Amino acid sequence: MMCGTFFCIDVHAQKDMKIGVVDRPDVQAVNTNYVQNKAPLLPLNCIKLPVGDVKPQGWLLEMLYRQKNGLNGHLGEISAWLDKENNAWLGTGIDYGWEEVPYWLKGYGNMAYILGDEKMIEETKTWIEAVFKSQREDGYFGPYIEKNGKPDLWGNMIMLWCLQSYYEYSNDQRVIDLMTDYFKWELALSDDIFLKDYWENSRGGDNLLSVYWLYNITGDKFLLELAEKIHRNTANWRQRSTLPNWHNVNIAQCFREPASYYMLSKDSADLIATYNVFRLIRNTFGQVPGGMFGADENARMGYIDPRQATETCGFVEQMASDELLLRMTGDPLWAEHCEKVAFNSFPAAMMPDLKALRYLTAPNHVISDSKNHSPGIQNSGPFLAMNPFSSRCCQHNHGQGWPYFIEHLIMASPDNGIVAAIYGACRAKVKVADGKTIEIVETTNYPFEEQIKFTIRASQKVRFPLYLRIPSWANKPTILLNGKLLSATLVNGKYIRIEREWEKDDEIVLNVPMKLSQSVWQVNQQSRSIDYGPLTFSLKIVEDYKMVSSTETAIGDSKWQKNADPAKWPTFEIYPASLWNYALVIDDNLPLEDNFVVVKKEWPADNFPFTSQQVPIEIKAKGKKLVTWKIDQYGLCSELPIKENRKFETTTEDITLIPMGAARLRISAFPVYNK
Repeated sequence: MMCGTFFCIDVHAQKDMKIGVVDRPDVQAVNTNYVQNKAPLLPLNCIKLPVGDVKPQGWLLEMLYRQKNGLNGHLGEISAWLDKENNAWLGTGIDYGWEEVPYWLKGYGNMAYILGDEKMIEETKTWIEAVFKSQREDGYFGPYIEKNGKPDLWGNMIMLWCLQSYYEYSNDQRVIDLMTDYFKWELALSDDIFLKDYWENSRGGDNLLSVYWLYNITGDKFLLELAEKIHRNTANWRQRSTLPNWHNVNIAQCFREPASYYMLSKDSADLIATYNVFRLIRNTFGQVPGGMFGADENARMGYIDPRQATETCGFVEQMASDELLLRMTGDPLWAEHCEKVAFNSFPAAMMPDLKALRYLTAPNHVISDSKNHSPGIQNSGPFLAMNPFSSRCCQHNHGQGWPYFIEHLIMASPDNGIVAAIYGACRAKVKVADGKTIEIVETTNYPFEEQIKFTIRASQKVRFPLYLRIPSWANKPTILLNGKLLSATLVNGKYIRIEREWEKDDEIVLNVPMKLSQSVWQVNQQSRSIDYGPLTFSLKIVEDYKMVSSTETAIGDSKWQKNADPAKWPTFEIYPASLWNYALVIDDNLPLEDNFVVVKKEWPADNFPFTSQQVPIEIKAKGKKLVTWKIDQYGLCSELPIKENRKFETTTEDITLIPMGAARLRISAFPVYNK
């Protein structure tokens, strides 16, 4: 029995193998193949591979191609902030765009590296080279923005992440030199002018992670002093019963800051604080399916119904937080939560061709138009339409979601092995053991199927451990090696660790049988959501798409290039062409599976499962129309009716449920009619 912090393994030998169940990868070991946290930082549980070493396959590759051919790949033709004329980031003018340029480059550049697209890589380099040229003698880089005598560093925080990815791709020493000089400039700033603006003050944790990144390469001690200074001047996300602010993106992005600082402080209260904030927001505003919380700009008391939405920015920042926390803690919770958001919430925020997005998407979302829905939605304006010209933060920031997700599908473990915690079809080049490079191929249609196959491709025999996460929802999971069932007992919510001498074309098949389950949202009128494995299901509503002008329906602060063609980039409103106000009919005296029928369908020919017409899985259910549930005075589906205000039609109807991520109009938290 080997035990340590976050590590407990019950090992038994099977010939040349050691197989055991563990809570976390073994952080007592030191990875010799990849950059790991240097002392005094605590070791990472999972180590991200350099960008481009994990290549997507299956529907994830199709998703990335759509992103390349869609809004993110072509935003340079649309966005005024990416216009190369008069652009402060390029040194051609004074229009700086603040966060928009680095937000866009963050996703665009990583997508380029992953796809190996030379044209996109050259476009990325155009902006990166301009960053190098912009650095001043005192160390500052980029457009200088000052507010009330204090420098605004938020845009620079994002660009640092772009530079880190570029270094992973290129090993360009100029990145190290620029960041070293910039961080010396930050250290020299007095505390009274450092990180004082609202956004940078909330999001100082992003700056902190960049400091760690550089420290792990250079070991410069002044960076640890800067890390403490950043934490000291960042908003306090350690509070137990409240938050520094309630902005949805800040919450999704910043709740990880205490856990990030824990890497240096080693104070368990910092780590616990991140878990506490995660639970605090979900206990109050997150009693809804899809992994997110109601905060259509800010979380507001009294606005907790599943018709309250989250920004598209919030989805991708939550996924990034989950991925980072998985690396820091190894906790399978973060892998599972990342999948929940990625599979159920994020896809429906965009058109299927990824050429337009909406600012806000809710679990119960039955009209997607260009009208003003305030105060049902906090801000006044057209926040629900699928518009490529609008929502300037999400317009630029959404592109990070899928590239970052792909980068975390296969990671290195501290003991020179491999971790697969987030699942998706891919192939990865990984250095294992004493530096030998192998390829691991993950073949699956997960989360739409239950089998995940890994094939080891090595030129010679090599011994290393492989960690596979066992989902908490799996129904009697099993694992096979080269077609033979392993006798290991798999434990849900933990990892199976297999250490052996691997040979060319060894195959490991993880079977994670899915079963029906339900979530009951007590504070939201005891509404229910139906789950099947990692997927949550929504009512299938016939979606009627209406094309409207992108420029006329854009949010007020939107800006686009003078030559941008709105006809090429249309906006769509979506209206329900079938009834949506159904309650689920459930007999609680019967097993849940007796109330529903799961139907497996053919895999879509275009490899894209996130449309209502070609989902590869459906659930047949019974429903009753709830006639007291209507569109309200704000043009939204009204809040879930209280028990005393429920009037049902007598007829019970057959209804169909589809995966939540494929439903751009949807009811995901249902009232229930009990038999």
